[in-house]
Amino acid sequence: VLSADDDANIRDALRELLDSEDGMEVVAVTADAIEAVDAATHERPDVAILDVKMPGGGGPAAARGIRAASPETRIVALSAYSDRASVVEMLRAGAVAYLVKGALAEEVTDTIERVCRGESVVSPDVAGSVVRELAERLAAAEAADATRDTVLGRIRTVLDKGGMRSVYQPIIHLLSGLVTGVEALSRFETGVPLQWFKEAGDVGLREELESHAIAEALGGLPALPPHAYLSLNVSPSTLLRKDVLRLFDAVPLERIVIEMTERAPVGDYDGLTRALRPLREGGARLAVDDTGACLASLSHMLLLVPDIIKLDSSIIRGIDSDLPRRAVSCALVAFAREVPTTIVAEGIETTAELRALRDIGVTQGQGFLLARPTAPPFDEGRILAALGVRAQA
Repeated sequence: VLSADDDANIRDALRELLDSEDGMEVVAVTADAIEAVDAATHERPDVAILDVKMPGGGGPAAARGIRAASPETRIVALSAYSDRASVVEMLRAGAVAYLVKGALAEEVTDTIERVCRGESVVSPDVAGSVVRELAERLAAAEAADATRDTVLGRIRTVLDKGGMRSVYQPIIHLLSGLVTGVEALSRFETGVPLQWFKEAGDVGLREELESHAIAEALGGLPALPPHAYLSLNVSPSTLLRKDVLRLFDAVPLERIVIEMTERAPVGDYDGLTRALRPLREGGARLAVDDTGACLASLSHMLLLVPDIIKLDSSIIRGIDSDLPRRAVSCALVAFAREVPTTIVAEGIETTAELRALRDIGVTQGQGFLLARPTAPPFDEGRILAALGVRAQA
């Protein structure tokens, strides 16, 4: 047996105990992890009893070194610590037994004999905490499974039996009041739409739910103003599905705008560009959402070359009195002129914001000031009143 511990009293007690046992011999006693590895390399002991927190890297470093130098040596951890982190760290390093300091002499010698027979041993104090944690983990896993089953059932019900509808928020020409487009938004009988799509993603059904939402939104296209486009929120992963692309086969693509969903990561821009190509060649346009709010939207803008750039509502909010927001918006308007592309401001809620946007050259926008998401037809009188535009006789 090799013993390694930085406490001289522990070292002496172990030597005295093991030397008094028939069939056991102490071949080396060290005070740190480095010495323990060196001793094990030369002595090749059957068992190494290692202090978990000794100098030189501690028991885990000693265990890894000893296993590399003497693979047949069985590692026993001896520690004043019974917390999960210490136990797991030693077990991962190769310990087959874990004893807490203060264990009875018989427990120590019995452990050595048992590990020599190929058994694994854990002190009752440690075993209790490990068992409790395993029980807690199993309970948490069962609760997570139950929650997952509930979410799966709820989403499957929507996909199979309904429970989702589309509303449409007008996108307005800020000078004339003309409804140039609408953004389709999903609504459910209960709950927040974003939470539905997040939970669908958690259970692997986001693409199916988005596909269902696209089909629902396209069904409302005939009721929209004939000159207005329909903007659909779609994540890149959904666009890569062939069954989703087939949804556009029977609709006039010149009236469709594909809007990259909020903060959706793109792992393969080349693949996304290929998926979009037949749609764009057929007349569909591409919009980038949340521009100015996150780096992802800027990457979309530079790599996908969209037809429409949507300024995020976080940039629009308070733009009339916030110089940095105004500066960011001015820069994006200048970028749009050079590309060229169309700027649409999202989340316009006050007359002051509307006035500031007009001043910097933004000509299209949407927001509660102009019109809330609803079913068509839209209240054109309210739109014109919000813009201060007189209705044509």
